Amino acid sequence: MLDAMMNAQVGDDVFGDDPTVNELQEKAAIMFGQEAALLCPSGTMTNQIAINVHTQPGDEIICDEGSHVYNFEGGGIAFNSGSSVRLIQGDRGRITVDQVQEKINPDDQHYAVSKLVVLENTSNKGGGSCYDLNEIKKISKFCRSNNLNLHLDGARVFNALQVTKDKPEDIGPLFDSVSICLSKGLGAPIGSILLGNKEFIAKAKRVRKVFGGAMRQAGYLAAAMIYALDHNIERLSEDHTKAKILEEELSKCSFVEDVKPVETNIIIFQLNDKYTDQAFLRKLKDYNILAVGFGPQTIRLVTHLDFDDEMLEETIKVFRSM
Repeated sequence: MLDAMMNAQVGDDVFGDDPTVNELQEKAAIMFGQEAALLCPSGTMTNQIAINVHTQPGDEIICDEGSHVYNFEGGGIAFNSGSSVRLIQGDRGRITVDQVQEKINPDDQHYAVSKLVVLENTSNKGGGSCYDLNEIKKISKFCRSNNLNLHLDGARVFNALQVTKDKPEDIGPLFDSVSICLSKGLGAPIGSILLGNKEFIAKAKRVRKVFGGAMRQAGYLAAAMIYALDHNIERLSEDHTKAKILEEELSKCSFVEDVKPVETNIIIFQLNDKYTDQAFLRKLKDYNILAVGFGPQTIRLVTHLDFDDEMLEETIKVFRSM
């Protein structure tokens, strides 16, 4: 990946003439069956741009209560787009077409206009849970029949596709916009891509300008992302296997109250009163194991391409010693 970056051909993406950025955007759009794509620094930025393009101030967004766009993007829905949010209590981050239908506001001046549905696949707070393609198809059909836009927060969509065995071109056309992240499981140092039709991406470029603009010789970063798409998708199953092993190990540990079912590379578990969450994180750090607090007495672990078999064995030894 570093070699690809160092040998990248670059131009100026502000003017749209960085050849490696253009290659990346075309590659991603074709992969997901969309017309066009836009490179951005982060998934938060691609999500927030999509929300801004799809809505007007006073509109309402429908999403799961654990959604990243609602919980972890700094209140951006309100700050950037002036929209309200209607939350759904889904199944580990996954919502159904029936739940979406229940949340649509009536055509009445007293209510916000229901305008956008956001799905997150995999769901971060849901412990890396995956959507079934048939449910996505139902939601997509319903949205298109009811003047609702549909956005996919696909920060970890490649993890989901490794589990469901669906293809990117199967899932992409079901959405009006798709955000994919290359800096998580795929291992690029930075970068997310926003996908949609040509009209949507043209509007998205204007919003990106307002949000901070394009980057200049971004081809050095785009080269890493192209490498990630070419080499690091299939190996995601290795991360899933390690995560499953950790789930099984944690379920036996005396300090664990509960572990969410593991489908992909995220492990979320509840501690009992043997440790506080902060004390537990400090103890892990003493062993050079880094984890994230995910709420009261809740810990999140994520496996990735730099977490090798030796590290897995060492982590298991530490858990057993605690």
